Amino acid sequence: MAVYRQFDALKFVAGLARQGSEFLFAPSDHRSLSLRRWLDGAVAKRSFDICFSLGVLVLFSPLYLAIALIIKLTSPGPVFYVQRRVGKDFRPFGCIKFRTMVINADAVLEEMLRRSPELRAEFEQDFKLKKDPRITGIGHILRLTSLDEFPQFWNVLKGDMSIVGPRPLVPKELYKYGRHIDKVLTIRPGLTGLWQVSGRNDIPYGTRVRMDSYYVHHRHWFMDLWIVCKTVFVMLFPKNNGAY
Repeated sequence: MAVYRQFDALKFVAGLARQGSEFLFAPSDHRSLSLRRWLDGAVAKRSFDICFSLGVLVLFSPLYLAIALIIKLTSPGPVFYVQRRVGKDFRPFGCIKFRTMVINADAVLEEMLRRSPELRAEFEQDFKLKKDPRITGIGHILRLTSLDEFPQFWNVLKGDMSIVGPRPLVPKELYKYGRHIDKVLTIRPGLTGLWQVSGRNDIPYGTRVRMDSYYVHHRHWFMDLWIVCKTVFVMLFPKNNGAY
């Protein structure tokens, strides 16, 4: 029930953001209206994605290198993990993350699910495990702070993803979106989004679908700005942010 109240609150905030945008760009002023439409358009969103991701990659490159070095020194295997995801217009792409699991994670998962019907049910519900023994020591820290997703700024720069958007889905998740999937995949998936800043993995899957669908239908530049600011807050104060 708390999650649904939170979603209602998010819709209220989104409505205020829309009203604020309309107040800043009065409909009676044709130039202001044209500017608002441009800010809400694909060109402005892509321009922001390129500038923001490039700035982050350059500014935080020392942190990027430090994390890569720690992963290499503390766990055998590659620094990065690339997973096939479904992007805009159903196009597949390789979603890049810092590796947070042991190198044979997929084989370990299959064995765990084979032995435990309870774990299989949990994984089939959310495609995640709350207490996943495959996660490395540094992996727990990276996930808690969302730094494991830092390499996805490369995906944004390449055009696979956007800074803000629906969650990038693995192919086997598509059916869970039902009739919403065609609309959700009309835009690029996001590095962050509504449900990522609202409890993340603690949010039931059905509510995540509702949030992604709501964003696609009601997105505008002011909402994106609010989500980016909320994301920074969640990263700086990661306690109880639903990450695991």
